[in-house]
Amino acid sequence: MNKKISLKVNTDLTASPEVLSWFEQINQPSFPNKQIWWQCQTLLIEGFTNIVEHAHKNLPIETPIEIEAVRLNEYIEIRIWSQGKYFNLEEQLGQTSEFEENDQERGRGLQIMSAIADKLSYEPTVDNRYCLFIGKYY
Repeated sequence: MNKKISLKVNTDLTASPEVLSWFEQINQPSFPNKQIWWQCQTLLIEGFTNIVEHAHKNLPIETPIEIEAVRLNEYIEIRIWSQGKYFNLEEQLGQTSEFEENDQERGRGLQIMSAIADKLSYEPTVDNRYCLFIGKYY
């Protein structure tokens, strides 16, 4: 199997239902393990939320966020491109307390993503954007 889908939305959390609805295409045929599908949805929406709330914090709502999902035989890849400021993902993960120790309402998204993703990175691209890459085996 090799399926690739793309979406472009504004920097707006109200686009979250549209993002999740679009992502349903990747679940055809359905994943045999429902927990893996739930984890993939969680990774996508946590990544999207982080881009909106942090990377694009001071950018206009019209600033586009591009999302791509690829389903391979045993692996899902999610890429979310942002235009905001760079941050060091590894450093940020090191500074955020462990999920179990973090009783704050905010700041747990990266820890959740780190815990359930098999690969997680945030890197600059050649077109002066940044790409949040999320990989998950199934």
